[in-house]
Amino acid sequence: MNRFDAGIETFFSHAAWGGLLDHIVKAVADLYTFKGLVLIPILWWIWFQPGERSNWRREIIIATIASGWLALACGRLLAECLPFRVRPIYELRLHLHFTSAWDPTLSKWSSFPSDHAMLWMAVALGIFFIRPGIGLLAMLYTAVFICLPRAYLGFHYPTDLLAGAAIGVAITYVMTRDAVRRLYAPKVLRWVEHRPGLSAMLAFVVCLELVTQFDELRSLASSVLKAV
Repeated sequence: MNRFDAGIETFFSHAAWGGLLDHIVKAVADLYTFKGLVLIPILWWIWFQPGERSNWRREIIIATIASGWLALACGRLLAECLPFRVRPIYELRLHLHFTSAWDPTLSKWSSFPSDHAMLWMAVALGIFFIRPGIGLLAMLYTAVFICLPRAYLGFHYPTDLLAGAAIGVAITYVMTRDAVRRLYAPKVLRWVEHRPGLSAMLAFVVCLELVTQFDELRSLASSVLKAV
């Protein structure tokens, strides 16, 4: 345990806030409304905006959505391949007490890196590339309302969140570069234009899974595996 992580988590654990603040932080951390349902609609709004360079904007949005999916996949892969890191709330050696409830599912997932930070910072950066002003607000929102509550509740160490955010930013940066984006985004855009009904339906499903971070599908898969 490094001093940076230990100092911040100790501060959050011993801070005598409690009460209404704890309920607010739990709601912000738990509800999809305060995560993907803030950032994903911004991408839809930008998609339907008229004006010059609309094709370029749509290609960046396609690349951003692809980056979000890739970030989630990389997050799960890294969590499985890297040495297991116990989340602060379950690390008994820290002797810290957090307000969040014990979740046996989370206790089996490595804390490093944070998939929340990876996904939503990747999406926020994509917004920044198209609309810098709104993108800065999106990145700030991600840091304050998505990442910070997870440290406050003991779900992640600060370095989990910083590393996740850095990886998410790197993924979106690479996926939106011209040399990389032109390999797939124009083809997807042409297909969308030729199949507007089908593409809109699939876009809804794709974005829904990003908003929920595959929570229901993962729960279903876990139940099936237990039954088998």
